[in-house]
Amino acid sequence: MPNQESLYYCHISEDILEQSKQTISNNLRFSALFNNGKVVEESEKIMARITFSTNYQLLKDVDFVIENVTENWDVKKSVYKEIDNICHKGCVFMVNTSCISITKIASLTKRADKVIGTHFMNPVPLKTAVETIRGYHTSEETIKEVDEILKCAGKEMILVDDYPGFVSNRISHLFMNEAAYVVQDQVSTPEDVDKIFKKCYGHTMGPLETADLIGLDTVVNSMEILYNSYQDSKFRCCPLLKKMVDAGLLGRKNGKGFYTY
Repeated sequence: MPNQESLYYCHISEDILEQSKQTISNNLRFSALFNNGKVVEESEKIMARITFSTNYQLLKDVDFVIENVTENWDVKKSVYKEIDNICHKGCVFMVNTSCISITKIASLTKRADKVIGTHFMNPVPLKTAVETIRGYHTSEETIKEVDEILKCAGKEMILVDDYPGFVSNRISHLFMNEAAYVVQDQVSTPEDVDKIFKKCYGHTMGPLETADLIGLDTVVNSMEILYNSYQDSKFRCCPLLKKMVDAGLLGRKNGKGFYTY
């Protein structure tokens, strides 16, 4: 994406927009660390090109929308019905979902060929690839356009087909869910579960650290989507995860999950 392009960051909450503005600004200041010392554009210049707004009408002339609302079908449904009526017919919808079928989301729009999954994973600046999901109607032209924009962002496209959870979360959420069961059954502490994955398997983060980073509410929602989609007992959400969410222990987003932040 050319540096001079304007970016619109839209949300329904002014408070969250303000938090997002601060987070983006802080991340940009440390971007040199993420880029191995490469020269990057000044954060102030980048921030000046980003418009933060609760008004979706600003999206009427954009060519790409990256959607990243919560992993909840009813919320996704309302957003896509709204933006489909606002954005011009050539605009590509890049769906950043953990588990929801891209084909199902595309069915909410009048541009199924322009809907594609782009599953960015945390922490995004450190990841060199994006799991990209082809919906049933996603066109080759859309795949090519998204491949080009990802390359401009320094990311490699890894293209997979559409089933709930795709590749990454269909597997990784089983890790997180079973790790929660291990803690629930008092087999081990969260610290030692994660230590085994990092020191024995060589993972950068353990499954419970990852769950805290994603948000335990998002993990629970994703597990329920996987269970309902496949009707397979292996996706049954751990009761401990549900209990923690009910108690307001959501992970990094509010300061306490399996760990305290």
